[in-house]
Amino acid sequence: MRIEQIQAFLSVAETGSFQVAAQQCQVTQSTVSRQVQALEVELDAPLFHRSAQAKLTVAGERLLPKARRIYQDWVQVSKDIADLMAGKQPELCVAAIQSVCATVLPPVLQQFCAEYPQVQLRVTALGSDRSLKVLRDGLVDLAIVMDNPRLTSQSEMVVTPLFEEPIEVLMAADHDLAAQPEIEWEALSRFPHIVFKDGYGMQRLVQQQFQNRGEVFNPVMELNTLDAFRGVIRQGNFVALLPQAALAECCHDPTVAVRPTSQPVLTRSVVLVTTRDRLVIPPIQRFHALVQSLATPTRLRPLPTAVA
Repeated sequence: MRIEQIQAFLSVAETGSFQVAAQQCQVTQSTVSRQVQALEVELDAPLFHRSAQAKLTVAGERLLPKARRIYQDWVQVSKDIADLMAGKQPELCVAAIQSVCATVLPPVLQQFCAEYPQVQLRVTALGSDRSLKVLRDGLVDLAIVMDNPRLTSQSEMVVTPLFEEPIEVLMAADHDLAAQPEIEWEALSRFPHIVFKDGYGMQRLVQQQFQNRGEVFNPVMELNTLDAFRGVIRQGNFVALLPQAALAECCHDPTVAVRPTSQPVLTRSVVLVTTRDRLVIPPIQRFHALVQSLATPTRLRPLPTAVA
């Protein structure tokens, strides 16, 4: 069943004439006749009594209300898709890891809102794995996450590298390790760790680093907000390995200390992910370009050398 056949059927039903229906559809009368006949063959039932005036048969009467709904739905969806491809979408949804939401996205969001005031932005802070899941499920249009080829290998995914940043150590200002200008990995294995919850790529990255080095990794607590990390870290002997952008505000907090690790420095790669079909939609395409041009991680100020 084709939409042209439905349109021809409706025109004949409304006008009572194949000739007038052809004029209305701007095609020849023979074309209208073929389209109606094809519909009758497909439904295996005559739709019109062909006399001086085309009148609906019982089957035609049964088809008429449903054909109207089908045609109206087609007209509406055609308009909706045309609007979408012209950039007239009501909202744009983004999922991103927390540090990106706080430090990287603000200039992107400001510029996008200035260019597309009619598009409502919805930004949700999620872990990398969860962000990629909601992207695959069609709940968001773009995700800004830690690179994870295992979850982005599908052919429809478009993965754009953004930046790479070091992982550094967060601890209390009076922690035993705070006097050192950089922290040895062996020393980190002697202290309890606070980690991001499962589903946040950082936990997997840090765990793999200790495993590769043959060092002990002792996670004792899982959290999912940067404020929670600071609140717990400042009160005990815990340490946390976090990306540099996530630690930007910590350099202004006298109750905590941030130190780089010794070599080899662990880094994370941050990527922008969407799907090929979304990338042809103008607002999504523009947001994608803005992220590439404006998204740079906030850098920490140079840390003072500790005095023993």
